[in-house]
Amino acid sequence: MPVHVSAVGVGRFGKRAEPLIDLLNEAGEKALEALGKKPVDLLIVGNMAASSLGGSENLTAALADRLGLLEASGYRAEAASASGAAAFHAGVLAILGGSFERALVVAGEKMTALSNPEVAQVLARSLAPEETAAGATMPSLAALVTRSYLERFEIPERAIDEVSVEAREAASRNPMAQFNRPVTREEVAESRPIAPPLRLLHCSAVSDGAAAVVLERGSGPATVLGMGQGFDHLRLADREELTGFRATRLAAQRAYEAARLNRKDLAFAELHDAFAPFAFIDLEDIGIAGAGEAPEWFAKGWTRAGGRFPVNPSGGLLGRGHPVGASGLVQLAEVARQLLGEAGAMQLPGSLRVGLAQSIGGLASHNFVTILGGKAP
Repeated sequence: MPVHVSAVGVGRFGKRAEPLIDLLNEAGEKALEALGKKPVDLLIVGNMAASSLGGSENLTAALADRLGLLEASGYRAEAASASGAAAFHAGVLAILGGSFERALVVAGEKMTALSNPEVAQVLARSLAPEETAAGATMPSLAALVTRSYLERFEIPERAIDEVSVEAREAASRNPMAQFNRPVTREEVAESRPIAPPLRLLHCSAVSDGAAAVVLERGSGPATVLGMGQGFDHLRLADREELTGFRATRLAAQRAYEAARLNRKDLAFAELHDAFAPFAFIDLEDIGIAGAGEAPEWFAKGWTRAGGRFPVNPSGGLLGRGHPVGASGLVQLAEVARQLLGEAGAMQLPGSLRVGLAQSIGGLASHNFVTILGGKAP
């Protein structure tokens, strides 16, 4: 009994004046409009920190009321910055369990109502308390991972600039992206230091936004072929290595096994690039590039649209924006749109059959990998 994505709704990302419930409603209405009059019997909302970032609670009931889904069942899913992916997985599993026919999954976050330091404090709550008590923040730990990766594989610091350049170029074709202007390598290299070697344009921006998908029983061009999750130690100090994410490797292995596919079957991917060097690590963790080889893939343009393996044709988190609760779901929405041929100016060339989405929760402590494609096993 396969499950497929039948409809998608994505709102504009960036600084939005509306409250979170309006953003969720906007995305949900877009997906339902594409669905037509088919009834929805399950509503799942993905969100990381509505109460801390905007004082919102009871999101699922509020959204059911706004969307007219009072006959549906529903609940909220949370997995830090992978909350949207967690909500998607929950919807798929609920339908596979046989109790539901059709689910609307909506995920979003409202972040810009607070100052950047206040947002950083909220995001740091997904890290190990012992490390935050010592002054660690999400950017500082990401910088530690970056430094470890660059030193282990003898990669020059400026190699990570290419990720940001490609992300902004792709985002320029995405009308819903936060950033629609390409940037040069010089602009990236000269942007303000955040946590060396990371600079401002190496880091995803605080953002508002939401996305939605409709899941239905049956097959289609965007059928869920495989899903996987993986954990790692919350404390970086307890991890075996910092140059790869164990949680992604576990999730990818499980997704490939469930799909009965391997990396060679993939046509493209949406990867979690909250920080530019994470795109290197992600590409290696899903098995496309070997350890330390991802910088070469970006440098040679193999990850661009039309390249050997396009990465983040929507602009990724760096270009599209990173409303933390929404990102994991919008990645899946963008993979589905590519497979459905509905990606507009972002549409990749050729006949696409299989795509992958990878989402990171916290600092890679709870990661998700999902494979969508045109044929269920």
